Amino acid sequence: MKYAMRKQWLAGFTACVAMSFSLMSAADTNRAFIPMGTANAVGVIDLQDRQMTSTIEGTLNTHGSALTPDGQYLVVSSLSSFDRQEPVTRPEGVSEDDHAAHHGGGQAAEQEASSTGLLYLVNTSTGTIDRKLEVPGPVHHVLVTVDGRYAVSTHPTSGSISIVDLASGELVKTVATGPAPNYLVAMDDGQSLLVSNSGNGTVSLVDTRHWFVERNLRVGGSPEHMALAPDNGRLYVNDVASGQVLVLDLVTGSVANSFEVGEAPHGVGLSPNGQTLYATSQAGNQVVRIELASGTRETSALAPAPYHLAVSPGNGELLVTSREENTLWVLDPESLDVVDEIALDGIGHQISLEAQ
Repeated sequence: MKYAMRKQWLAGFTACVAMSFSLMSAADTNRAFIPMGTANAVGVIDLQDRQMTSTIEGTLNTHGSALTPDGQYLVVSSLSSFDRQEPVTRPEGVSEDDHAAHHGGGQAAEQEASSTGLLYLVNTSTGTIDRKLEVPGPVHHVLVTVDGRYAVSTHPTSGSISIVDLASGELVKTVATGPAPNYLVAMDDGQSLLVSNSGNGTVSLVDTRHWFVERNLRVGGSPEHMALAPDNGRLYVNDVASGQVLVLDLVTGSVANSFEVGEAPHGVGLSPNGQTLYATSQAGNQVVRIELASGTRETSALAPAPYHLAVSPGNGELLVTSREENTLWVLDPESLDVVDEIALDGIGHQISLEAQ
């Protein structure tokens, strides 16, 4: 019975994915999806009318979010831990000792064995949760691979990322990247992704064909949010320790430049043409705009505590949440003036934007 139900769900999921490209191209959509933390919901924002039109209920402490490439599904992650329904399985070919060491050993291993994290698979057409997927521990941020096949999560407490097959719902693999992995971005070719490890000042280049760390690139400080240049040659990484955005040359593996942002930087993004860098400073209560060709830097006051940032791929407008208020600001990308404020039900976290 359980197998039959699962088979039916997989058939429905596959059909939805197959149809979604044509449906999305026909629809005139312009929405943002914003997890609202302990409000236990995801806000759906109509960016044309600049208002929250609905909420997705049934999530707990949601922080990360990522859309599948076709926009049919939204993957949302919980930053809380839950009682595990089944014990952690030891991967084939891994000894008991190595498995215990990977999961922290001793008390940490026992705690992880009894708890889990959750991903929510949300149908963006209906706004309902189609499925809950278990992952090994609380999730900070999440990414969907370029081909739409996998959801990748960062697990700060275990120093690893997990990979879940969205069609089967199965955990494919966990990959140790470094202490406190934070954020992820995917390379356009779909063959690799980058993970910032805030605990040891590195960025891991992960091979997505075989799921292993191909390179660890040293940037120093405490790297968190990242933005990838359109040519995939440079990675812009915010460093909480120095209050800067570091420019990592992905060919040489070295830091090529840095830009001052301010105390407690957080969100970072690029203009659609990749020529302008934006970043937020929570403690400095400001948004920074940097012209990459000239290095020209402009700041604009924004309070309180500008937090997550996303850049609209259509008109380039900035979407910025507050760490202290239930607010989403919409900023003009040239002047950095606030053109609108949208009330949320909670603190807004990782913003996902529909393709336009």
